[in-house]
Parts: sequence; C-alpha cells; structure tokens
Amino acid sequence: MADNVTDPVAASGQPNRLVHESSPYLQQHAHNPVDWYPWSPEALETAAKLDRPIFLSIGYSACHWCHVMEHESFENAAIAELMNEHFINIKVDREERPDLDQIYMSAVTALTGRGGWPMSVFLTPKLEPFYGGTYWPPKSRMGMPGFRDVLTQVHAAWVHRRDDVERGARELTDAII
Repeated sequence: MADNVTDPVAASGQPNRLVHESSPYLQQHAHNPVDWYPWSPEALETAAKLDRPIFLSIGYSACHWCHVMEHESFENAAIAELMNEHFINIKVDREERPDLDQIYMSAVTALTGRGGWPMSVFLTPKLEPFYGGTYWPPKSRMGMPGFRDVLTQVHAAWVHRRDDVERGARELTDAII
C-alpha cells in the first residue's frame, strides 16, 4: 500500500467526527486521516451494519505514548487507509469514560499480562474484545509488532478465521465479566 492519501476523510482535508466532541483529547484527533467515531450509537450501529470489527483506542491528554502513536500511526495516511477500509475506528478519552477504560483494560491485561495507554483493542461488532495491546510502533521494532502488521493480521483473522475469533472473543468476555 502506498503512502499516498486515498481515503475520503484524508483526501478531503476535512475533520472527522471528533471535531464535534467536547473532550480536548478527542478534538486533538479531529484532523487525523483516520475516520474516527466517538463512542456512540452511530459507531456501534455502523459496525453491526457493515459487519466490521471495531478498533477501539482509549487514551488521555497527558499520555506521552498516546501522542507518539497518534503522530506515528494515526497521522499516517497509509495506516489510516487500512484502518478506514477494514475497521470502525472509535477513539475514547479515558477521563470521560472510565467505565469503558476499566472493561477493556481488563481484556487487554488478560490478553497480554499488562496494560497501559494508549489502550488499543479490537472488538467484534457485539463489543466483545478479541485482540489488544497498548502502544504499537508503525513498523516492527524492538520486539514489538508494527501497527500496520497488526491491522493486516487482525483483518486476515477476521476474514479467514472468523469462527475462531468470535469463539475466543466470547471466552474472553465471559472471563472478564
């Protein structure tokens, strides 16, 4: 995939849905080429209607690594294109939604043995987590998978091993509830 801008949000130079949010953290992401949604009925209905997994990113204004991931990945047009094509992308301010942060941090901790922010978690359209982590660099380095690779592999699992993904998501959800 080229690093050129081909998705409508990035190509238009228009802000995404976060521009209307009151959170300064969410507004800081309003001009990313990622087609971000706030946590909302619209986002959840769109994921269900399009039958796409959700990429949920939870962070906060004072989080250093949240800013690093934004700059390295969420401002990157090629990565945004992958995100926009295969996922419904939701950005949450953990200071506004500690309830969501607690639920999905439990999932990330169960999956990885540790947590932190930015919290990055993939959900089924039924909001069941199936893969997650914290900061991922744009390309693999220092033993960490690259975010571009994570997106590609999660999409491939969703398309080619959907039953396994959904079974694992149900099991994880049952374990953390």
